[in-house]
Amino acid sequence: MKSSCQIEVRFKDLDALGHVNNAVYFTYFEQARIKFFADHLEQWNWAEQGLLLAHSEIDYLIPLYLNEKVTVDTWCSRLGRKSLTFMYEVFTEKNGSRTKVASGSSVLVCYDYKEKCTIVIPEDWRSKLMG
Repeated sequence: MKSSCQIEVRFKDLDALGHVNNAVYFTYFEQARIKFFADHLEQWNWAEQGLLLAHSEIDYLIPLYLNEKVTVDTWCSRLGRKSLTFMYEVFTEKNGSRTKVASGSSVLVCYDYKEKCTIVIPEDWRSKLMG
């Protein structure tokens, strides 16, 4: 089950060469991940049960520039006992065709902020995350 998130490239996202800075893509991943949860999970209290980012990686294919239309497709590819993996594909639309500009992944760990410890992925999340 995928979720798509539209991203607006902001002037502050650019580096000295005029393209989106490599570190900004991780912010795009985060924004897309939050939209995925909003699309597929009911509301929950992030201050009590949440997620910690354990690992993130990216492959850059072509640069993005200001005013480009950007979409990030996101899906959960793996559920462990306490951790889950999200996949991302970043696309731009040019001349009516969709072109992949980057892809990546993140490993997240479920965490109880009140008790300050990792927790098992809640059962009600499992079916909704993998669809």
